[in-house]
Amino acid sequence: MTVLVDVEESERGKDWARCAVQKDAGDDPDVTDGIMVHATVRLSDEPGIAVDGGVGVGRVTKPGLDQPVGAAAINSVPRQMIMTEAREAAEAYGRAGGLSVCIDIPAGVELAARTFNPRLGIEGGISVLGTSGIVRPMSEDALIASIKLELGVLRASGANHVLVVPGNYGRDFAQRNLGLDVSHAVSCSNYLGATIDEASRLGFSHMLLVGHVGKLVKVAAGIMNTHSRVADGRAEVMAAHAALAGASREVVVAIMEAPTTDAMIDVLANAGLLGQAMESIMARMAQVLSQRAGDALKVDAIVFSNTHGVLGRTGFWPKGA
Repeated sequence: MTVLVDVEESERGKDWARCAVQKDAGDDPDVTDGIMVHATVRLSDEPGIAVDGGVGVGRVTKPGLDQPVGAAAINSVPRQMIMTEAREAAEAYGRAGGLSVCIDIPAGVELAARTFNPRLGIEGGISVLGTSGIVRPMSEDALIASIKLELGVLRASGANHVLVVPGNYGRDFAQRNLGLDVSHAVSCSNYLGATIDEASRLGFSHMLLVGHVGKLVKVAAGIMNTHSRVADGRAEVMAAHAALAGASREVVVAIMEAPTTDAMIDVLANAGLLGQAMESIMARMAQVLSQRAGDALKVDAIVFSNTHGVLGRTGFWPKGA
């Protein structure tokens, strides 16, 4: 596919040329939509094509990313694309010597705080990512890629254990109620299965998952993408395990008709079955997590609600982790 992009700015000197284009993110919810991307090319006495980042392009400060520590956060694929285009242009005009290319994204200095970069150890700007230069509205892929990056950086730092939370509820509860260090907690959003797969691939030995019952109870049904548009099953899980705990038909019906998970928990508590039902749910959750993780990675979970606190757990966080 060939895409024609308007050049918004251009200027040149004796041994250099500079131009800028505007990023179009299309339908993708990207904070970088509309920003200006500048490229400055200079003649160089050094052979080959050198690519670097300038203002607004982050610098890698931690191992585990696509580029080594100290390099500009321009990933391998776009870096190679830039080199290829520069080389073809040089050959077309008979340039035998080398070229240096510097990418500047002035707005990136401010926008970096709204990306994952500070957590990944990329400082001073945003990253230049991608595989084709074509933006596709697939924010799910982008989120999973960010989760993988975060896990990779953490593993490269020497960590064997990882704390995973679906979002802010889990992070806040882990810190406030469990006393856990959440500075390196990884947010998996709805993509628990992908997070477990990547943690296993990277060689983590233990994962602790902390989340609200409204999200994690789905895991007991084998649901590894917990977004409501993919699957729900919360009432069905609660009702089934309530029945296993000896609930009457009336209690099961009340759970199925409850509007929220918290209301279901209240039904169980009022029936005196909350402890038994949650024990059953957590046992099933442990099986599901173990099956997904395989033998090398142990995944434990702590499930809570805002009104009842910890409702159940499948194991315990390793001491000293």
